[in-house]
Amino acid sequence: MKNFTFIFSFLSFLFFSSEVQSQISEAVKENVQQKVTTGKNIGIVVGLLKDGQETYFSYGKTSLNGGLELDKNTVFEIGSISKVFTTILLADQVLKGTMALNDPIEKYLPESVKVPEYDGKKITLKDLATHTSALPRMPDNFKPADPSNPFADYSVAQLYRFLSSYQLKSAIGENYAYSNLGMGLLGHILELHLGKTFEELVVANIADSYGMADTKITLTPAMKQRLAKGHAYGQEVANWDIITLAGAGGLRSTASDMLKFIQANLSDKETSLTAAMKRSHAPAFKNGDGTFQIGLGWHYSNNGSVVWHNGGTGGYKTFTGFHKERNMGVVVLANSIESVDDIGLHLLDATNQLVVPQKKEPIKEVEVAVEILETYVGNYAFTPDFAIEITRDEKQLFAQATGQQKFPIFASSESTFFLKVVEANVVFEKDEEGKVNGLTLNQNGQSPKAKKVE
Repeated sequence: MKNFTFIFSFLSFLFFSSEVQSQISEAVKENVQQKVTTGKNIGIVVGLLKDGQETYFSYGKTSLNGGLELDKNTVFEIGSISKVFTTILLADQVLKGTMALNDPIEKYLPESVKVPEYDGKKITLKDLATHTSALPRMPDNFKPADPSNPFADYSVAQLYRFLSSYQLKSAIGENYAYSNLGMGLLGHILELHLGKTFEELVVANIADSYGMADTKITLTPAMKQRLAKGHAYGQEVANWDIITLAGAGGLRSTASDMLKFIQANLSDKETSLTAAMKRSHAPAFKNGDGTFQIGLGWHYSNNGSVVWHNGGTGGYKTFTGFHKERNMGVVVLANSIESVDDIGLHLLDATNQLVVPQKKEPIKEVEVAVEILETYVGNYAFTPDFAIEITRDEKQLFAQATGQQKFPIFASSESTFFLKVVEANVVFEKDEEGKVNGLTLNQNGQSPKAKKVE
């Protein structure tokens, strides 16, 4: 659940633990170890399901500051993987006939909520489930009091105020645009429709049905003891409490539980949710030229043979998916914000390449005059929902991204500044008159530009 996120690199000294089986290749094990020992990740747990047989491999610890060795029962925030739990609950109601994918969402919301329309077209449940609602990634009144736990104080009243005041900027149901807001709203609608909290719905309908005792929003005392601490920017960070938008990313789980979930999605054995799971996997939206399609929440790769979803919160990255024809599934859970998608996709189809982490030489710092530093101070907007604020304290500049912590940036030239906690830099740009008017963020091979608005 992120916009642009600084991905950090730092040294760590962690220990190794594994449940070694032949199904997880040596190349994957070595890659997992490299991701941890180079500081890209704090720890990673991999779970592989093949023909009903489970295999696990783990490396690292629950915290940089001591902690326990990771294993299949370590608890992680799974972030946006929660979205496919939401869409399975929706599919179940559709198959039971209590909801329809083409129902306008206003049908399930209080009459006081004015849901935005576009050219007379209404947002439907299907639009929310396929990220085609034209709603933004996040609501513009999302302004957390505590950026370290940004969703904790976002209320239902704020959600309703946003919906009632927002004007859609594009057509409904025509284009895919990933929206945490939309999927969180879908989870809330299910709560209203069924009269239970999202957590109660997940536990009663999914977790309890498949023996997933550690899949919840609220951490039990036992789960707290096995919780992997989240990490970002070289330090331990707070857990996220996602309540109003829980359907977008509020769940916690373990590798063991998640393989049970994937087994249920792969199995043809009739259970209470077999049909709903199959319905969620099926293509539900295809773009105009047929180059992209999505199920109810689930994404596809490798010409549709791999079905998957990933997740990311303030200190975690996760991935889960399956390959139906090969009767195999995978889960990868990490307690830091470096992506582990490559591991999961490679295990499901070896044509997907593993990303090999690299250490980099330190960048030489230079001194920049205070008068020049002051010209860089201001707010730089990438999108209406995401910006970086540059501030100064004496000779030190700081960068703070929307919803993230503030960190110092250091000059490698008069206009280029880098972060020591992340492999990224910003380059300040000037107009023809020499006035600073924007910056470029260089990270992970991408270079998005932002305009200076303050």
